[in-house]
Amino acid sequence: MVIHAGNVALLGGELCLDFANTVDYRDTDLARELLVDYPALVLWSQHLDILTDGQAKRLLQLAQQSPTEAAHALEDAIVLREAICRIFTAIAKGRSPDTGDVRILNDAVSRAFAQLRVVPSAGGFAWDWAEDDQPLKRMLWPVVRSAAELLTSDELSLVKQCAGCGWLFVDRSRNHSRRWCDMRFCGNRAKARRFYARQRSLDLQATDG
Repeated sequence: MVIHAGNVALLGGELCLDFANTVDYRDTDLARELLVDYPALVLWSQHLDILTDGQAKRLLQLAQQSPTEAAHALEDAIVLREAICRIFTAIAKGRSPDTGDVRILNDAVSRAFAQLRVVPSAGGFAWDWAEDDQPLKRMLWPVVRSAAELLTSDELSLVKQCAGCGWLFVDRSRNHSRRWCDMRFCGNRAKARRFYARQRSLDLQATDG
């Protein structure tokens, strides 16, 4: 199956980490960009239920009408994604994030949180996003909120980076001992690589003998 923005595995455990994971096999020779254009960003947002079908349709129409603005929106999304990725990668490795990356996130927080509204709900009131317009970057608002909330949560220390592909995830396992984003994929591949490496070493030793 070809992996694309609309079917990429959601293994991060938080929206902001799934956003960071939109580069397949990050930090490997097989790295591949999934947000290849603005429609791919919209498709990913639908995959994550950030956008309704109606919202997605309107944004795609707007992108067709304003292709330059859509291209700029995608560029800004990539800049934000890479800043989020570097911030949480640093944390996963026990380092302090770069102040420039934190500044990029804070600028996005200021813009996104200005769009938050308190609206009536069945149980009283709830947070929601402004609906008075359809800015091309509206799918980034919940991503930014997710990053801010994870950074200020008690689970920040549980953020890890996959030892196989470089993806980020929140380790909510019982013993907090996960090394892989998914054992079925990266874990098994790593085990297979170790097996073949040992087998090759034994074969070379036998040949030398």
